Amino acid sequence: ATSLRSIKSLAPLLDRILVQRVKAEAKTASGIYLPESTVEKLSEAKVLAVGPGGTDKEGKRIEVSVKPGDRVLIPQYGGSPVKVGDEEYHLFRDHE
Repeated sequence: ATSLRSIKSLAPLLDRILVQRVKAEAKTASGIYLPESTVEKLSEAKVLAVGPGGTDKEGKRIEVSVKPGDRVLIPQYGGSPVKVGDEEYHLFRDHE
C-alpha cells in the first residue's frame, strides 16, 4: 500500500478512479450498537476523483463513465489500496 499525507495530492491518471468504501452502519434501526467484528465491508463506494480517460487505437480520448460524487458498486477484491493516515482508499480502472 502507498502512504500519502493528503488524499488531495493524488490525481488518478488515464482511466483510473479513486474511491472510498462506504462504511457500514454500526447501529441497528432499533438503536443497538453492533461490534466491529460483525459489521461487514460493503461493496459500495463513493467516487472521489477520476482520471481524464484512456485512449483508443486512433488516439481519441475515451471519457470515464463516472464522475466525482457518484456512488458505485465495486468488487470485493481488487484495485490498488492507497492509505492516507487511518483512512484507506482504492484505485480502480473504469471498466472494473
